[in-house]
Amino acid sequence: MKHLDEAALDRAARAQQSLLSVFLAALGAIMAIPQSASAQTAFTLPAPPFDVPMLPSPSGNWTVMVGIGGEYTPDFVGSNNGKFRPIPIFSIRRAGSFDQFRGPRDSASIALLDVGNFRAGPAFKYVSSRKSDKYSELTGLGDVKAAYELGGFVEYYPVDWLRLRSELRQGVGGHTGTVADVSADVIVPLIQRLTISAGPRFTWKSTKATAPYFGVDAAQALASGLPTYDARGGAHSVGFGSQISYRTNPQWEVHAYVEYEKLLGDAADSPLVRLRGSSNQTTIGLGASYSFDFRIR
Repeated sequence: MKHLDEAALDRAARAQQSLLSVFLAALGAIMAIPQSASAQTAFTLPAPPFDVPMLPSPSGNWTVMVGIGGEYTPDFVGSNNGKFRPIPIFSIRRAGSFDQFRGPRDSASIALLDVGNFRAGPAFKYVSSRKSDKYSELTGLGDVKAAYELGGFVEYYPVDWLRLRSELRQGVGGHTGTVADVSADVIVPLIQRLTISAGPRFTWKSTKATAPYFGVDAAQALASGLPTYDARGGAHSVGFGSQISYRTNPQWEVHAYVEYEKLLGDAADSPLVRLRGSSNQTTIGLGASYSFDFRIR
């Protein structure tokens, strides 16, 4: 097991070095984009016909962040092999509020409540399907459909260099369980516009969010050769993440990151993970985002 862990960490280190080279190349390319002094209001929308109770009026200026990235991530949760996949970037916040920071694990979100150093609002995450015919490790385990996790987030800056964030989401589709993510990020400006951040992560999942991916019923055991396993929910993983980002102007930002996750509990003890995968999960990514303002009357 120690040899496997060292091999996984060595692969992650080599991939991180390659990613840093790509990040520097992308940084050079994005810096060639003409810079403007500040974000411009792209369009104006009419005010909604009603107000949501307990929330401030949506009227005013809002900032949208959209972008695309790519990451090298495990083939499936618990896998010992990886693949490259594209990922979207999306968030909305009040314009002019606390400088926007986005962590790699953040779900798409809208900060409907944005007061001082506190934000809260709806959050959404897409979990891709798991096809048993794509990977030999999954032979006989059947497919798991794509899941849509709907919920909300809260985040708070007790000081300007520390962000605390929590998300609670309910699955629909491939799993119907509950997922809770908690993270903290220390944000340190290195030079003007260049920032590094790092901090711990923790994830909790209910039984209905765990069993479809880590459980093995009698029919699956017969077809796969794995022992039967009744996966229950609980503490799912702990981890640590680090990100480096550069903002060329108020609109454009490019970033690279590494996220490490250690599976816990029934997820780590699943025969799929113990016999055919790994509890050590590393994701390495690169992305770019563009921010613009719009106004609601």
